Amino acid sequence: MTDLLFIAPRARAIVSPAGRWRTRALALGLIFALPALVLGLRVSVGPAQAQARAADEAAARALDAVVVSVDAGRFGEARAQIDAALQQRGLRDEARAALEFQRERMRRIRLDFSLDRAQAEQKLRTQIPDLTPAEFDAWDRQGLLESMNIDGEKRYFQRAPSNLFRLSAQALARRRADAKPLSAGPMETLNEHQREVRDAALQRGYGAPRRVRIVQSLSVRADAVPAGKTLRAWLPYPRELPHQQQDIRFLASAPAKHAIAPASTLQRTVYLEQTAQAGKPTRFEVSYELTVYGQYRAIDPDKVVPAPDNAQTRPYLGERAPHIVFTPALRAFSRKVVGDEKNPYRVAQKLYAAVDAIPWAGAREYSTISNISDYALHAGHADCGQQTLLLMALLRLNGIPARWQSGWVFGDDGYTNMHDWAWMYLAPYGWLPVDVTTGRFESPDPQLAGFYLGGLDAYRVAYNDDYGRAFAPAKRFDRSETVDSQRGEVEWEGGNLYFDQWDYDYNAQVLPTE
Repeated sequence: MTDLLFIAPRARAIVSPAGRWRTRALALGLIFALPALVLGLRVSVGPAQAQARAADEAAARALDAVVVSVDAGRFGEARAQIDAALQQRGLRDEARAALEFQRERMRRIRLDFSLDRAQAEQKLRTQIPDLTPAEFDAWDRQGLLESMNIDGEKRYFQRAPSNLFRLSAQALARRRADAKPLSAGPMETLNEHQREVRDAALQRGYGAPRRVRIVQSLSVRADAVPAGKTLRAWLPYPRELPHQQQDIRFLASAPAKHAIAPASTLQRTVYLEQTAQAGKPTRFEVSYELTVYGQYRAIDPDKVVPAPDNAQTRPYLGERAPHIVFTPALRAFSRKVVGDEKNPYRVAQKLYAAVDAIPWAGAREYSTISNISDYALHAGHADCGQQTLLLMALLRLNGIPARWQSGWVFGDDGYTNMHDWAWMYLAPYGWLPVDVTTGRFESPDPQLAGFYLGGLDAYRVAYNDDYGRAFAPAKRFDRSETVDSQRGEVEWEGGNLYFDQWDYDYNAQVLPTE
């Protein structure tokens, strides 16, 4: 028997011909038969290889079915499917781990959807003391209170009550007059800094630098692991990116012994180890300084041409399952938004406006969502990373290379927050930043109104130049955050420690300019 073998040692997911996806490490090291015309490589396949391939395909089908059940909230059914799949002969360790992770995903979903109806109502009453059941029902029917039916029981997302005030003007009007204003970052409104960046960057594409000192910590709660056990922690650390962030100077760490990942690591970290002590939290901390530059490019749409297909752009085109998949719904949305437009910049403008129109709201943990761009398309709200992945999927669908970047944003007043954004490639200009969550401003100056489609402020540190990439040194167990790397990660010999077992802190001090 002769066939083509394709080895995908780094693949995170596989898209089947039907467009379904296979998650996590299932594809790690697995061998999938493809038509010989794809790569033009033929090798002999014996009975043992054919049997292994059949086992891989059966495992992939089983995982598909489990994911569908988990997404539908049929957790009992999913557990039975996992148990049955784990009995299959010839099951690889990677496939076994992928199936076992679905158990963990269900546990994490339950943590996110922790409220019953009475608890959700009570949370709302802290903001609307005279809330009526009819009001709650009306907002619920409109899909403004995110919920999930888990094994026949309706459960509400823990942030659904607070998210409601970002999604409903009626609910916001009913909110207590003395309630704390909804939070917003200093760069979410047009200010003099964006003008400073634009003016400084028009000649060379970057400028208006800020020097910042960062102190970040991760504290594992007391007795989260047995005393004497070694905790392994990874805290985010920036890469040198010419004309974006430079002159990085490491200051200190606690414990002092540390290992900084190579600069080539797309999700770069500082690695630390420490022994847990009985009755005491275990704290990890790093500090460093760097200079961040704002970005801006003025684009002439008439000069924009389709992006070249080369080594610089090719990795950022096409699908990347599970979170960038060209589903029928995504294609339909794109056709509706883009219409007959062919100019890549004008296409990007239309897609940017459409995604910007999706209201921001607090997000579920990304590891609980099977396809984030599809979730953002249908949920009625999205946070920065969800909006970014949706925009990236739409840009790629339209032949515009798009890549991920994320980190933290900060302000002169001590404000900090996690944030995600993207870069797109427009020929002949090259790579341009895109922050769809901050979105478009109201300004008579079109350059400032559209600042974040081609511009970035200097009040952000990038830690990730891609999503879902491996750490160095590698993490042994599943990550708490499978997409981003902003809060840190920690594990011990018994497994990963999830967000409910530790706390984190991030401080950014803008230093005086010389």
